Amino acid sequence: MAQTCYRHPNRETAVSCSSCGRPICPDCMTPTPVGMRCPECSRQRTRVTSGVGEASLFSRAPATVILIALNAAVFLAEVASAHGGFAVGGSSAAVNFGLYGPFVAEGEWYRLISGGFLHASLLHIAFNMFALYFLGRLLEPSVGTPRFLGIYVASLLGGSLGALLLTPNALTVGASGAIFGIFGATFVIARGRGLDDVARSIGFILLLNLAFSIGGASHISLGGHLGGLVAGVLCGLAILAGERGMLGERHFPAEMVAMGVVAAVSFVGALAIA
Repeated sequence: MAQTCYRHPNRETAVSCSSCGRPICPDCMTPTPVGMRCPECSRQRTRVTSGVGEASLFSRAPATVILIALNAAVFLAEVASAHGGFAVGGSSAAVNFGLYGPFVAEGEWYRLISGGFLHASLLHIAFNMFALYFLGRLLEPSVGTPRFLGIYVASLLGGSLGALLLTPNALTVGASGAIFGIFGATFVIARGRGLDDVARSIGFILLLNLAFSIGGASHISLGGHLGGLVAGVLCGLAILAGERGMLGERHFPAEMVAMGVVAAVSFVGALAIA
């Protein structure tokens, strides 16, 4: 049975206060460095302890930790299949699993997903995983792990669609499409919940990254970034619609269906244009 906010019993929620553990709805959430807190706990000063009782990152954002570990493991596999060191030039993993339109058209549909877990260099994966860590520990506890995963998958596929639209004959790798989607969803949700300071910070970082993508080097997949961003924004809007009662009283299934539609349209669209 879904839990309900302790202050608003008619509102379902997947988020609990990081201090007292009581379930809280978006109107009752206050973002803090250690997660979302209820109104009472947010007014209390955080006590510094020696780690006893502190919630680990894995307990607060398990999908974020697993995704970072998965990306790191795949990168090590790339390094192992390359010419040595941390350079992945000539990696057979990138060639066999990277996103490449002609091969997708020949039936290798898995490249739409696997390409999002490969990276072109140590700096590439370091930047993407830092962004995922920063955004994941902020967004995942506030929307719940299932919604966070829905955003990530839909954004990854949206990035694949965007990359194939603009550069179908280029070998594309990287989690950037999913990261841009997380950026977009975080901005939309923070803005919709009235967390203006958070929205401004995320929006500023997002604009900087978009400017770099547009004016950056030719190896940057602008289509992947924009496609992931659009998918993430759509997922964020679906979550907000559910929180505002626009998807019915039991809105969680409807939100997940909406994100599934975004993912499915991106997947089918990418196959169609490959």
